[in-house]
Amino acid sequence: MTIKEIQDEIVDEFSMFEEDNWDERYQYVIDLGKTLPLIDEKYKTDENIIKGCQSKVWVHGEMQGDKIVFTADSDAILTKGIIAILIRTFSKQTPSEILEADTKFIDEIGLKDHLSPTRANGLVSMIKQIKMYALAFNAKN
Repeated sequence: MTIKEIQDEIVDEFSMFEEDNWDERYQYVIDLGKTLPLIDEKYKTDENIIKGCQSKVWVHGEMQGDKIVFTADSDAILTKGIIAILIRTFSKQTPSEILEADTKFIDEIGLKDHLSPTRANGLVSMIKQIKMYALAFNAKN
């Protein structure tokens, strides 16, 4: 699936909930976090921690063939769900596809508007880190 197809799928999933029912949407994000493929403990290092997050979030990316595969974890259940959405979107994509992708789908599902300022900053930092992995792997190729 392309990044855009995955993003459209996520927007569709969130459209199942009433726009103003954020209790259900938060619960869905938390449930998504429970499906996150866990990061190997050896990658839970300061080097892989996202700076600017209120919670601890670790992200690791590695090339498998021509695509980057991401794994992640967080010590907070909501944050774990947020990173799960990003991992689902950007994992198993090429560096150039990740770099070219926009993140408007986050605004479409209303997530950034319903996070605390520190969590919203953390979300931006997570996206930035994923794009930095793509930039680094793109430069190597």
